[in-house]
Amino acid sequence: MHPRPAMKTFSSDGVTLAYLDQGAERPDAEPVLLIHGFASNAYVNWVDTGWVADLSGAGYRVIALDNRGHGRSEKLYDVEDYGAPEMAEDARRLLDHLAIPRAHVIGYSMGARLAAFLALAHPDRVQSLVFGGLGINMVRGMAGTGPIAHALEAPSVDDVKNQAARSFRVFAEQTKSDLKALAACIRSARAPISAEDVATLVPPVLVAVGEHDVVGGSATELADVIPGAEAFVIEGREHMRATGDRTFKAAVRAFLARHPLT
Repeated sequence: MHPRPAMKTFSSDGVTLAYLDQGAERPDAEPVLLIHGFASNAYVNWVDTGWVADLSGAGYRVIALDNRGHGRSEKLYDVEDYGAPEMAEDARRLLDHLAIPRAHVIGYSMGARLAAFLALAHPDRVQSLVFGGLGINMVRGMAGTGPIAHALEAPSVDDVKNQAARSFRVFAEQTKSDLKALAACIRSARAPISAEDVATLVPPVLVAVGEHDVVGGSATELADVIPGAEAFVIEGREHMRATGDRTFKAAVRAFLARHPLT
């Protein structure tokens, strides 16, 4: 188990969010902002999988937030509080709070979607962009959120018969998440991202998805609609087990090194 660094909090337009910041004492370290996936948190997605240690060891300043409704951040129960554009603004406000004008941004699954909204709204704040665990399904949209919400709201995991939805409930319990807050999050309006939208992304893009990831869909197909984007297929991995893959980390380190902060 990797040591878990202490988290701090800040106010994102009135919502209290938790974050970690490793390497702030190194003035020349390039900042990397990490945005976790649904039902996860900064510790589970990025610390326990070795990402924070790996990127810190490579000389980066590593920042990771708990998205609203997740981890140690404030829990909200209104679906209106969880639109992806607003959650992307949480990430931008964290950069403002830390006085970071520009950062590399890595998102996994839902976090990749939030990273896309961040880069579309604020291209000047994003040096490079990694979409982990989300390929072509980013622009196809996510189907079946109703069953996931019902699974989160069920009295017990034993009441959930839909296997795909059940896996989200199991994961949410493993991460000790607030099930009611997650249900509100998954029920929120799914602001669409189109192929035409991602084709306008300004920062360099790496799309990295597990070979057997049916949640994220093809990395190559998404990269093909983003001018200049690169694709990396994480061999032998599906959605949950790709997160901490060594080859994924190595591909991201190489990508970041090719696009240094200027």
